[in-house]
Amino acid sequence: MPLRGQASVVAVVAVGGAVGASARYGVSLIWPTVVGGFPWATMWTNVVGCAVIGVFMVVITDVWAAHRLVRPLFGTGVLGGFTTFSTYAVDIQRLVDGREAAKGLAYLAVTLLAALPAVWLAVWATRRVLEWRTR
Repeated sequence: MPLRGQASVVAVVAVGGAVGASARYGVSLIWPTVVGGFPWATMWTNVVGCAVIGVFMVVITDVWAAHRLVRPLFGTGVLGGFTTFSTYAVDIQRLVDGREAAKGLAYLAVTLLAALPAVWLAVWATRRVLEWRTR
C-alpha cells in the first residue's frame, strides 16, 4: 500500500488548505472584483503568497529542522490554498469571454511577472537577513 502511513500528511494538507482557501476567500470579500474588472485581489494574493513561500522555504531548509508535517501543513496546505492557479485561470477566462481579452492577457502576464520575482526576492532577502543576523 503506497499511501500507508500518509494519513497524517493528507490530514494536515487538508486542514492547511481549508485555512489558506478561507483566507483567500476573505481577501475576495474585502476586495471584490467587479465584472470585467482587473482581478487585483487574486493577483496580489498570488504575489504575496509566492513571497511567503520563498521565505518559508529558506527558513525550513536553511534554518529550522522542522517537524515532517510542517511543510505539508503550511507550504502545501495553507499557502497552496491561499495562492490559486484555478481562480487565476478562471479570471483570465472570464475576461476573455467578456470581451476583455487584452485585460485578460495583461493579467496573465502581470501575475507571472510579479509572482516569480516575488519568490526570488523573498528568498534572496531572507538569506541576506539570516547572514546579517549570524555576523
